[in-house]
Amino acid sequence: MLQERIFQISQEKEFEALSVDIFRFQFDNNNIYRQFCKLIGRTPQNIDSYTEIPFLPIEFFKSKKLISGVQPPQITFTSSGTTGMATSKHYVTDIRLYEESSLKAFKNFYGDPSEYIFLALLPSYLERKGSSLVYMADSLIKSSNNPESGFYLNNLEELASKLQTLDIEGKKLFLIGVSFALLDLIEKKNFELKNAIVMETGGMKGRRREMIREELHSRLKKGFGVNRIHSEYGMTELLSQAYSKGNGIFVCPPWMKILIRDPEDALSYQENGKTGGINVIDLANINSCSFIATQDLGRKKNNEVEILGRFDNSDIRGCNLLLL
Repeated sequence: MLQERIFQISQEKEFEALSVDIFRFQFDNNNIYRQFCKLIGRTPQNIDSYTEIPFLPIEFFKSKKLISGVQPPQITFTSSGTTGMATSKHYVTDIRLYEESSLKAFKNFYGDPSEYIFLALLPSYLERKGSSLVYMADSLIKSSNNPESGFYLNNLEELASKLQTLDIEGKKLFLIGVSFALLDLIEKKNFELKNAIVMETGGMKGRRREMIREELHSRLKKGFGVNRIHSEYGMTELLSQAYSKGNGIFVCPPWMKILIRDPEDALSYQENGKTGGINVIDLANINSCSFIATQDLGRKKNNEVEILGRFDNSDIRGCNLLLL
């Protein structure tokens, strides 16, 4: 089965072969994606490499029910959005894939979750239903099998006290938080953490002014007393995450890949070091769509990717097929 091959990838040729096989599966079993591919003249008959596969604009998740196959959804992940704006919906027909993908990716970068105490500061996500980030954090908290792990909403004083106490005790801490909430925390109290990983998941969610990564990380490093700030690159429309251990440089797990497309030609790719739009291959997304053109900007150097921000306009230039 295709699904069994996803987390066994160890070589580029295996990723290449499975990408093409999953494309053929999704072309045959996802009506929306098939229509899109036909409109731009890409079919299984003329696809031999993942660089030739069409990437579906992420906007489709706001207006279409993207499912490959006939299984009903077990859970629906939804994006956050401002009032009056459409939100993305990711219909997940096998939640075990998300659980396996997120846990295996974490282990690839950080080791066994049972080695850490997870403190999740995700107020804007906890206040609504359908957050894939909350689901992932909950999986990590449960996998830690530690009663000290848990979620925090607005109880910043309690979180600050626990951070300091556990850090002094020499416990390995993993603080994961949305950007504005981490800033709120360090305005309550300055820290000098010795045993903690601090990871921001991005987003001011209208609570604060947006700021560039360098400014955000500088403030967080100073406030938490750490040498670097880690980051997670994921989204509602994906079942996999890339991670950065500092400076906004991300690495993907073996079943995920980021390509940089030409912002003026959505079917062409940029050379190493040149800025363009981010296309994501997420093979764990086998039951929806594994090939997504995002609204993010980045540049690539070999297997590492720097995430630079988002397009100024809401639609992806060169992909004006949103009204299928």
